[in-house]
Amino acid sequence: MSTHQDTGTFGVWDYLVFAGMLCISAAIGVYYAFSKGGPQTPKDFMMGGRKMTAMPVALSLTASFISAITVLGLPSEVYRFGAILSMWGISHVLVVLITAEVFLPVFYRLEITSTYEYLELRFNKHIRFCGTILFIFQTVLYTGIVIYAPALALNQVTGFDLWGAIIVTGVVCTFYCTMGGFKAVIWTDVFQVGIMVAGLLSVIIQASEIQGGISKILNDSYHGGRLNFWDFNPNPLQRYSFWTIIIGGTFSSTSIYGINQSQVQRYIACKSRFQAKMSLYINLVGQWTILACTVFCGFAIYSRYHDCDPWTSKKISAPDQLMPYLVLDIMRDYPGLPGLFVACVYGGTLSTVSSSINALALVTIEDLIKPHFQSLSEKMLSWLLKGTSVLYGVLCIGMAALASLTGVLLQAAISIFGIIGGPLLGLFSLGILAPFVNSTGAFVGLTAGFVISLWIGIGAQLYPPLPERTLPLSLITDGCNITDFHHQGNWTTTTETPLSTSTFQVHSAERTPLMDNWYSLSYMHFSTIGTLVTLLVGIIISLLTGGRKQSLDDRFLLTKEDFFSNFDYFKREKLILNPQPYTKEDGGTDNPTFNYVEMYPTDESRNTS
Repeated sequence: MSTHQDTGTFGVWDYLVFAGMLCISAAIGVYYAFSKGGPQTPKDFMMGGRKMTAMPVALSLTASFISAITVLGLPSEVYRFGAILSMWGISHVLVVLITAEVFLPVFYRLEITSTYEYLELRFNKHIRFCGTILFIFQTVLYTGIVIYAPALALNQVTGFDLWGAIIVTGVVCTFYCTMGGFKAVIWTDVFQVGIMVAGLLSVIIQASEIQGGISKILNDSYHGGRLNFWDFNPNPLQRYSFWTIIIGGTFSSTSIYGINQSQVQRYIACKSRFQAKMSLYINLVGQWTILACTVFCGFAIYSRYHDCDPWTSKKISAPDQLMPYLVLDIMRDYPGLPGLFVACVYGGTLSTVSSSINALALVTIEDLIKPHFQSLSEKMLSWLLKGTSVLYGVLCIGMAALASLTGVLLQAAISIFGIIGGPLLGLFSLGILAPFVNSTGAFVGLTAGFVISLWIGIGAQLYPPLPERTLPLSLITDGCNITDFHHQGNWTTTTETPLSTSTFQVHSAERTPLMDNWYSLSYMHFSTIGTLVTLLVGIIISLLTGGRKQSLDDRFLLTKEDFFSNFDYFKREKLILNPQPYTKEDGGTDNPTFNYVEMYPTDESRNTS
């Protein structure tokens, strides 16, 4: 183990706490594999038999949305860019409203297993195939980052073995996904949310203790300009402002909550539509709790290092290591607490990775295998599900090796979701919100959205925006007896390790307007661009190719009519941003045993009355 000069290291107790967390997670998998008499049916394995209630599902939604990227990435972004990031709280509200009132009713009513089934019902099987492939690609990439990131940060600060950590994470996740299926994933998530909150609280309490109270921490942050809650600069090129976070954050999170299989799968597994909506609204509280904790941890880091920044003074090699550095610094006298923090980071990782693996297995079986082999028996399906779970587990560990080549965590993750999730969100929105869109329009729109967001994303990787676009707040190293002249150059090299030499030449040479404007777009907006291009192109192409004349499958239109009856003025708008007034709905549609045709007359009479 490498020892660091002024911080503690990882001791026996820490390893014990961490191992305990892994063992409990694995034990939950074993419990669900062997409880409830006999082997699970594929439906149980994939959906928990559709008998879940709101509370565990809500916690599970929170857990899988919050990965180690949140726990390590957010505090360091707050440390560097200030509290403007807490505006995510507002965008979460919008996301939950849009998901619960626009996407959930349609998916729940259709009783789909995989979200991409919807694409076949609404368009055709080729579009379903495109959606599925994009999803698999996105999720495997993202999961690689999620596994690699915490392992790297912890390895560099605590000397926790890097590849050991990566492989253990992958193996434990794959184990309980394969053994226990969906229920195991949900209940381990519930356990891991507990661990995450405990870990973050221990950091906050200990930091307040050492720094001399919460008010002292806030005071330091205020004087360092870190309490910049309001920044209404409308420029979409600025990395974080009120608008980039509210708009960009809403689009990128909706693409996760509204249509991403690993999230949709959870709320569709609820008993009734009411429970499903409740799970989304309760999860909002969980999101806020974790957001508040991580933002405050960012303040604590600033308060502790405001006159001696560990990153510019080369004590750590990337901003993502600030959080573990702080933990070892303030908790060196408490055996077991650093271990709790590591368990907290890994709780984030495990919950995200397990839901990804579970969703990937389900999508592969439902969308790629079932359509071609109609005659699979239940037993065969069960084995296939377990096999694909293992396969994806291995694949994600492989991707973690690749992830060692990207730059900043939070940014890499949101960029991937934006580049692929944005166009997919556009595709589903076209299907759900625009009855005249046909499969040609949908396909061309999806392709256009994907190509354009990929173009921006890769451009932004090759030519990172200048500091005056990103506006990092000042970091001071006067207290360390080192001068601050490295700072600006350091900024570029650390963000983009693999390309540092070429980026430097680009910086010193000329920067074209293309780089300064198009590629400098705030990474929060990748998703916005993808979604809007897809919507626009899809609508135009559909109208040109006679989309208004198409007659959709009767049952299907029914679903849409039944849904639109809530929003009559809606046809004039493309996107509802605030569907609040319509939250009260008749409970009658909750019973999934009715089919569409039976539901239809009752709905009509309800609307006319």
